[in-house]
Amino acid sequence: MTSLLLKNARIVDGTATQPGDPVDIAIEDGRFVEVGAGTKFDAEETLDLKGQIVMPGLIDCHVHVIATTADLATNAELPNSWIALKSAQMMKAMLMRGFTTVRDLGGADRGLQKAQEDGLIDAPRLVICGKALSQTGGHTDYRGPYHSRDVRYYEGKLGSMGRVLDGVDAMRAACREELKGGAQFIKIMADGGVSSPSDPVGYLVFSVDELKAAVEVAKGFGTYVSGHLYDDRAIVRALDCGIECVEHGNLMSDDTIARIAREGQVVVPTNITYDRLAKTGAEYGLPAESVAKIADVREAGLERLAKMYKAGVTVGYGSDLLGGMQPHQSGEFPLRGQYIPADAVIRSATVDAAKVLRMEGELGVIAPGAHADLIVVDGNPLDDLNLLTEQGAHMPLIMQGGVAKKKAAGL
Repeated sequence: MTSLLLKNARIVDGTATQPGDPVDIAIEDGRFVEVGAGTKFDAEETLDLKGQIVMPGLIDCHVHVIATTADLATNAELPNSWIALKSAQMMKAMLMRGFTTVRDLGGADRGLQKAQEDGLIDAPRLVICGKALSQTGGHTDYRGPYHSRDVRYYEGKLGSMGRVLDGVDAMRAACREELKGGAQFIKIMADGGVSSPSDPVGYLVFSVDELKAAVEVAKGFGTYVSGHLYDDRAIVRALDCGIECVEHGNLMSDDTIARIAREGQVVVPTNITYDRLAKTGAEYGLPAESVAKIADVREAGLERLAKMYKAGVTVGYGSDLLGGMQPHQSGEFPLRGQYIPADAVIRSATVDAAKVLRMEGELGVIAPGAHADLIVVDGNPLDDLNLLTEQGAHMPLIMQGGVAKKKAAGL
């Protein structure tokens, strides 16, 4: 099928507090071509939605599609072929939750992206950074204090989330290699983290010169650097160096929130991952030393979310779940809904998520020219965000690029 007309659809995209009036949505060759009341369009198929809610395909701005277990050191040891097949399985589940696009923050390569583009797998559209960049002893160096294996052992491992490097020249080379390999932006581990053994949160990793070198290379390629960041000192330092996207941001100060709102950087909180790690992380392979770090960031992240909303910061939807916790990807919706309005929560996975990806007008909207990604929802998610959970149970239709990836009987 190359053309489709959806009649009497009520759009919810997070830009209003109530669903829109019924409109017709014309789709041709994978794109929206007309949206409006009484659209005259000669389509090969017409589907009357009778006032049901239609949303843009959801966007998750922070996933790790190669993280098959929360024990990331073990994950890096698994065979590439197994990782690729398991990753395809996990990505199909993401698509069936309504996520038609995801942004991978460390691990996915051009091969997985091309497999989706070529239709070899049913998966969300992938936006990738290649391998995340860490220094020795930083986040993605999973060797710990008693393992001296050379970091080059992990080169070429699809299951490795990142690569380890030290020094300005090494940073420049790594950024150039990732961009040459298909990375659409650069991911820097600019703070310590939860899932790695030897880097406390608030650890000022990488030198200022190393951070600036990454930004210089990325901007030279016409793209940006996103930073794994928790602590306020690390965030301020990263912003000073030109990093334009803050991942997590749990411990940022009020002054830094005001600065981000003023200067226009973006933030991707990932609150659901701390909720799940605290409850079940050990069961899914997270080492004890990592479980112990969770309390430092868990509660603060949700408080910061409410303050960012009030300040007008552009916030993207992020889940950041690992291994067996990935089915909780949609849990970020009701969790955020306890702190900010439902329309803002939805906007973070549609219009604002597209801004994070720098794909405004291409994704996150139902408008002429955009990719024809959409979901039909049984009920109004502005009234109940839980309609976006339960593994897509309330989504009778999921379309990606104008192709129905899920279509319930009776539609």
